[in-house]
Amino acid sequence: MSADYTLLLQTIRQWVSVSEREEPILSDLFERRYVPANDFFLREGEVCRYVGFVVEGLLRYYVLDDGIEHTYDFSPERNFTCNYESFLTQTPSTRFIQAIEDTTLLIISYDNLQQLYARLGEGQKFGRLVAEELFVGMLQKLTSFYRETAEERYDTFMRSFPQLQERVPQYVIASYVGIKPQSLSRIRAQRAGKQY
Repeated sequence: MSADYTLLLQTIRQWVSVSEREEPILSDLFERRYVPANDFFLREGEVCRYVGFVVEGLLRYYVLDDGIEHTYDFSPERNFTCNYESFLTQTPSTRFIQAIEDTTLLIISYDNLQQLYARLGEGQKFGRLVAEELFVGMLQKLTSFYRETAEERYDTFMRSFPQLQERVPQYVIASYVGIKPQSLSRIRAQRAGKQY
């Protein structure tokens, strides 16, 4: 089993048990995909046909509103990526999933995912646990946007994605926090001032 599939297996095993006999199922059902920096895993208007597992690289999720990008999530290494609304209903996506860095993924189609659920002893449990975590995460982000100040949302970003501060362009972090880049610069300067 290649290093990519080993990483996927280790991640799945954080959720459920996978026997040695079941390991080859992953390489049967997943395939590799490469997305260069600034290219798209999914564009608005396309139907999301795959769930991806990020082996290396970084993706961001955003929506366009009157030409303005609103970033609402990130998928770094060892995370799954998908527009589940589009994927589950097979309807056009209202969101973009874009590579911030050159990104290597292992992808699985809708039909193959159903096979994964059926062929792994704990496949259904794995799907349920991932869906539950995604649901809770989206509720927390929604609550944060409505109840927190820009400074608090920036602190939430830093807690949620501590390894991404140097990897994500400032304008994208500002979009995630919901402010203009100049305002983010002021917040960062204030934070830096408090450290001295």
